[in-house]
Amino acid sequence: MKREIYLDTTPLNEAIEKWLKRLEAEGFLKPFSSEKIQVKASLGRITAAPVIAKLSSPFYHSSAMDGYAVRYVDTFGASETSPKKLKLKTQAVYVDTGDPIPDGFNAVIMIEDVNVVGAESRGQRAETEEYIEIIEPATPWQHVRVIGEDIVATELILPENHRIRPVDIGAMLASGHVEVKVRRKAKVVIIPTGTEIVEPGTVLKKGDIIEYNSRVLGSLVSEWGGEAVRFRVIPDRLDELKDAILEAHNIGDMVVVNAGASAGSEDFTANAIRDIGEVMLHGVNIKPGKPVILGLVKNKPVLGIPGYPVSAYITFNLFAKPVVRRWQGLELEGPEVLTARLSRQVASSLGQEEFLRVKTGKVGDKFIATPVSRGAGVLMSLVRADGFVRIPAMSEGIGAGAEVNVELLRTKDEIENTIVCIGSHDNALDLLANSLKKKYPKLSLSSAHVGSMGGLMALKRAEAHIAGTHLLDEETGEYNISFIKNLFPEKKILLVNLVYREQGLLVPKGNPKNIKGFNDLVRDDVIFVNRQAGAGTRLLTDKHLKELGISPKDVKGYEREEYTHMGVASAVLTGIADTGLAILASARALELDFIPVAKERYDLAIPFEFYNAEMIQCLLSITREDREFRDLVINLGGYDVSDMGKVMYEG
Repeated sequence: MKREIYLDTTPLNEAIEKWLKRLEAEGFLKPFSSEKIQVKASLGRITAAPVIAKLSSPFYHSSAMDGYAVRYVDTFGASETSPKKLKLKTQAVYVDTGDPIPDGFNAVIMIEDVNVVGAESRGQRAETEEYIEIIEPATPWQHVRVIGEDIVATELILPENHRIRPVDIGAMLASGHVEVKVRRKAKVVIIPTGTEIVEPGTVLKKGDIIEYNSRVLGSLVSEWGGEAVRFRVIPDRLDELKDAILEAHNIGDMVVVNAGASAGSEDFTANAIRDIGEVMLHGVNIKPGKPVILGLVKNKPVLGIPGYPVSAYITFNLFAKPVVRRWQGLELEGPEVLTARLSRQVASSLGQEEFLRVKTGKVGDKFIATPVSRGAGVLMSLVRADGFVRIPAMSEGIGAGAEVNVELLRTKDEIENTIVCIGSHDNALDLLANSLKKKYPKLSLSSAHVGSMGGLMALKRAEAHIAGTHLLDEETGEYNISFIKNLFPEKKILLVNLVYREQGLLVPKGNPKNIKGFNDLVRDDVIFVNRQAGAGTRLLTDKHLKELGISPKDVKGYEREEYTHMGVASAVLTGIADTGLAILASARALELDFIPVAKERYDLAIPFEFYNAEMIQCLLSITREDREFRDLVINLGGYDVSDMGKVMYEG
């Protein structure tokens, strides 16, 4: 078969316009027909016709208070100096809130404003008659809910193309409706493809990939108000894929083929769509997500989207969401956008519009955006991200400190209640983030791992609330303090201890290469994995190499960098490296052997202006008072929590 190449590198806005205009011209974007459903089950659905009140609400005059129904003319003349008596049952009738007002009565006097009195009547039989005594006249329809006060029969309750809310359900029921016409849900069939794809829960072997994209995409469809149908997994065979698309075509309104959109030897989606329909466009100049396919098969839109999860998420939102919205009679709503300052410089490929994932928080009076992982296959970059920053196609990047627009994935309120932690990585931070969210649900801890020095520089630029640091001063043997003094000569910074922890060389179980220390790093058969420049662990590595007279250029793998201890541990576990310096907790997490090197102090550096802020004090209260959190940290292994929460330095 002929190897497929990209047909286009169409600019994003042009691709979206071309897609929607073509579908509209073919008549494929008209709002869907209606179906009747129970009002009580209509939450979130879109009305397909106006809802007109059948009944008034209330449909009778009713009392708005507990009290006595009266004729307001009977109350004329009542005053404090000349109270007026009204005979019960004939001139005054007791009513509870919501009771119908008796015919002929037109006002209610609250029970608190009357006295009930008795009087002897004359006659052959002595009877006691009851009266109410009032000291103020009533006004017409006082404390009465008149017919139609809330809803008047024939008035508009809800317009067409309205998303039904909880209060709307109440209004429809109150106005006499038990059924409502809503737009039929768009049915989107998602076909996962790939010979290597296996279902979640399968016993895995090398080469297997757990299929989860269809669940992510299906959840997006549900979020947009549609109905997702997950098709069976189709292997990388052209004929089977064509048959699957045709079968899916008969099931749903849109077909989405996930994976196989690129230019590899097993990427058949473009050819499959072309053989049974039309490929309108293949290739959009965005990053990630370039090899998206826009097509038509027998009068229905068919999307071919990349297999990498970030690419799939972005392209599906860009090209499927506006179609599903239009089918419901709705226009596409843009994301909430805020202006933030980019914390560090970002380079980007010229000619491609990039969707940069960022974490965002409010530090002082400014929002700060910090880039996270940029790989198209890094699903956790979406989990961790608060939003996207679009880097224009004709830009080579954005400089540090530049103002950028962040398209939010979380609400602005959530971001304003986020503690921004930038600096050295430690596994205890993940536990701290969870404990904070558990105890104070409105708060979040967002940590970006750029090394200890990077964290302190972020504090200096006012881009973080706190920074994790474990920088050793070789001359004094003290951690962190001298660096704080040098970097912040006129700024008050507090160091609060989180943990003492063990650092050491990680090796595979059984230590197959018999690595004993840093001297072994110069061996021809040993590959090392390093931490990034500015990380406290990198400084510790360089200290030991210097003391032993070892040049970094003689250490194979010295230039390969990971940004977290778990990244180092993973590299050792998977055979990328034979050893690397990291904390004991990371070795225990991945069942690696550990060669102790040093015990170090890991502190949280906190500028004084943030120290007394409510959310920082909430965070610190967990380190000082939460026994469960301390126990969780201890159970990771290699941690001493004796000074956890203690202020180690204030200067």
